[in-house]
Amino acid sequence: MPQDPTERRVVVTGVPRRTRGLGGYRPRTEIDEQTTLGHTYVRSLMRSQLLAGLTVFAVLVLLVGPLPLVFAVRPQNPGLVWGVLGFGVYPPLVLLARWYVKRAERNERDFARLVEDR
Repeated sequence: MPQDPTERRVVVTGVPRRTRGLGGYRPRTEIDEQTTLGHTYVRSLMRSQLLAGLTVFAVLVLLVGPLPLVFAVRPQNPGLVWGVLGFGVYPPLVLLARWYVKRAERNERDFARLVEDR
């Protein structure tokens, strides 16, 4: 059957039938598509970071909160004030900050390991 030279070939395209590959379950895709499961993953990271932050805040309140009472007991002793602030508060604050940073990095590393492509 001879072809008519005026007829053109038409390319037909459509929506892909599968939006996900056959590679299986991927948590990163769940997060990108903002599904309920992806939202749960992100909420778990936020909850663990919030727990670390509230723990640091509670320890900070327990450490710094009673200081006005200590200073009210001995107001004429400036050496006590400098000693408490310099040696009693500052080193624990540094240790507390280091603990928080390590905890936050560990939470993020665990989350990244959870959602990385396998």
